Amino acid sequence: MARYTGADCRLCRRAGEKLFLKGERCFTPKCGVERRRNPPGQVFQRRRRTSDWGVQLREKQKVKVIYGVLERQFRRYIEQAQKASQATGDVLLQLLERRLDNVVFRLDFAESRDQARQLVSHGHITVAGHKVNIPSYRVKPGEEVGWKGSSQEKEFAKVMAAGIPRKNVPQWLSLDVGVMKGNILRLPEPADIDTGVETRLIVEFYSK
Repeated sequence: MARYTGADCRLCRRAGEKLFLKGERCFTPKCGVERRRNPPGQVFQRRRRTSDWGVQLREKQKVKVIYGVLERQFRRYIEQAQKASQATGDVLLQLLERRLDNVVFRLDFAESRDQARQLVSHGHITVAGHKVNIPSYRVKPGEEVGWKGSSQEKEFAKVMAAGIPRKNVPQWLSLDVGVMKGNILRLPEPADIDTGVETRLIVEFYSK
């Protein structure tokens, strides 16, 4: 499956803000946004008013980068959200939050979503006791997400477990660090999501 393979720091610089794509590195002086504030490839900055369409496009690109999805897949999420009876923007974020790679990140099993996606793809994660290697798998309330038994004995898994907690686990999830498993308590609500995305702009972008 196609995915972005370039430098994550370029994406943050293009967005003009930290998107926290590199885990702990984003909180150090090595962060690309801290070292170089200007967008990639731009030597001389010119003051130019961004159009409404440009603002909407930037917000759409930002949420795609945060969750690591490409345009075709993101458009499918939009179409599913538009069919729901609830607010389209809220449903969109809920669908993205329920991705297995995001849940692995939220449960603190990985420092970043990129790392979480790799753990899932390499078969280290189970859902309801069964190995799932599809990062876009959509979790459901009541399901248990955890490390595969044999993977827990590997050195990198022990290092990851020793670093917990690195961040707060959202209230729609529960975590048992002792057995490296988490449970989906309920569907995520807008108040549970801290990405700072203006979903209204994204909905407007796709409604034209």
